[in-house]
Amino acid sequence: MQQPTVAPAIDVDSLSIRYGTVTAVGSVSFAVAEGEQLTLLGPSGCGKTSTLRAVAGLERPSGGAIRIGGRTMYDAARRINLPTEQRGLSMVFQSYAIWPHMTVFDNVAYGLRVRNEGGAALKEKVHHALDLVKMGAFAERNASQLSGGQQQRVALARACAFTPSVLLFDEPLSNLDAKLRAEMRIELRELQRRLKVTSLYVTHDLEEALAMSDRIVVMRAGNIEQSGTPGEIYNYPRTAFVADFIGSSNLIGGRLLPERSTDGRVAVEVEGGGILYGVTHGRAAPARPTLSLRTVHLRLTAERPARAENVWPIVVKHSVFLGDMTQVHVAWCGRELVVRQTEAAPFAEGGQAYLSIPSSHCVLLEDE
Repeated sequence: MQQPTVAPAIDVDSLSIRYGTVTAVGSVSFAVAEGEQLTLLGPSGCGKTSTLRAVAGLERPSGGAIRIGGRTMYDAARRINLPTEQRGLSMVFQSYAIWPHMTVFDNVAYGLRVRNEGGAALKEKVHHALDLVKMGAFAERNASQLSGGQQQRVALARACAFTPSVLLFDEPLSNLDAKLRAEMRIELRELQRRLKVTSLYVTHDLEEALAMSDRIVVMRAGNIEQSGTPGEIYNYPRTAFVADFIGSSNLIGGRLLPERSTDGRVAVEVEGGGILYGVTHGRAAPARPTLSLRTVHLRLTAERPARAENVWPIVVKHSVFLGDMTQVHVAWCGRELVVRQTEAAPFAEGGQAYLSIPSSHCVLLEDE
């Protein structure tokens, strides 16, 4: 018996947004399953926030369709555009949007009162929401007396108070310091999983996206560059842009050696005569392929490793201490490569060593 098809909680179909002659978002399509957290990731100006605001009803698109829970919120062809208050969602902003003249309780209760909630039901929902974000003891405190992290928790409690079907996040942690941001991303992720609420998250922060997402959509210049799980995006970038934006990579191009490229493997002759072996990940190799080598997968050793391929003698140029890791720059086949390792650099400037990397960590990129 065929199982019925379950409509995605959020369905964005061929969405486009233009401001006069400027296209902010091209024809973008993606779906978010019920209970899933999907992150729109990309640099400033890539269209991620415009896309989020269109889903929220705060931005009028130029074309396409948006459906939430199977219900049409926007459809250019049918001239449907429901206002934000009819979309059954809630949004957490970068600026928190907390009213400083109100108490914490009244800030969280505001959305419920707008929806004509009151009495014991309102109090129960507000206190439940504050307890979810560990702010129950601050209910009567004036919002102006809160720290940035506490204000962010209040904004989150307000968003959760009326049990929305969808939560939208517009870079909610970007105003916090690094340590608090790291703590809050864990709390946010745990809360999202506990509530099993569907959420669409926008950020330009790679660590945030990798730590918090079920899936990531990488955007560039108003279009989707790649989508997938954090592991897929990080380990198998599709293009040079994704490889460079998602983590730190060395991008190495050269001439394809067809006679050595078989069974999902690719061999590339680089300038200087070195041969680099990698994996195709199901992609067709052009005559001049480019491979992505994550800096953390390269290894430096004093002795030559036992493996037969992807091992080269190199000269250390210099190293930079970064706290949790050391970044080592090496001269390799007439160019400079970057190696990141957790241990302190054991090789002095000008010293000789061996550089190696498994072919499984050398990923063929699509020809752009």
